[in-house]
Amino acid sequence: LFKHPLSLVLINVGGLLALVGFFSYAINNPTFNLIGFFYGVPLLLGGLALKSAELEPVPFTQVTPANLIKLREEQATPTLNQIRKDVTRYRYGQEAHLDLALEKLGLAPSDDDRPVLKGLQESEIDGAYALTLKFYSPFMALDVWEEKREKIARFFGPGVDAKIAPDLEDEEINVTLIVDRATDRVTSPV
Repeated sequence: LFKHPLSLVLINVGGLLALVGFFSYAINNPTFNLIGFFYGVPLLLGGLALKSAELEPVPFTQVTPANLIKLREEQATPTLNQIRKDVTRYRYGQEAHLDLALEKLGLAPSDDDRPVLKGLQESEIDGAYALTLKFYSPFMALDVWEEKREKIARFFGPGVDAKIAPDLEDEEINVTLIVDRATDRVTSPV
């Protein structure tokens, strides 16, 4: 997986080409001069623009052991995989990770009061794969999160249950999305 931000790549390539262009201008080499000005400067400016709209990946709060990776591959729903992939990569043009989901769930009354995703953690709960989203949420009361628990489960479902747990010391709310193993079970005819 390519883990470097696109903005950094564009800044480096654009900066290098722009320097070549300026150097070529100084030694009167029109071919490289044009390459530097017509390709380097726009790439550099594009990279700087992306850098200003960049949203960094959310880190895992602890390393995921191999047995949990295997459990993820066996049980994780497409939605849980998409969440994990989306928040652990660089994003551009978004104000916060999962901002649209939080708005639809009624958990983002304003940009200033929106909970901020600070970390992820994968675990196993009663034999089921679980993905915990750790939100810094000083402006959203725990009871509001608990009222939205069923809506959160439906939003990130099907086949997912949600648990809400506070971390009052850090003003965080942990939303744990757990794969509902009952939906995987096949009942045999008697």
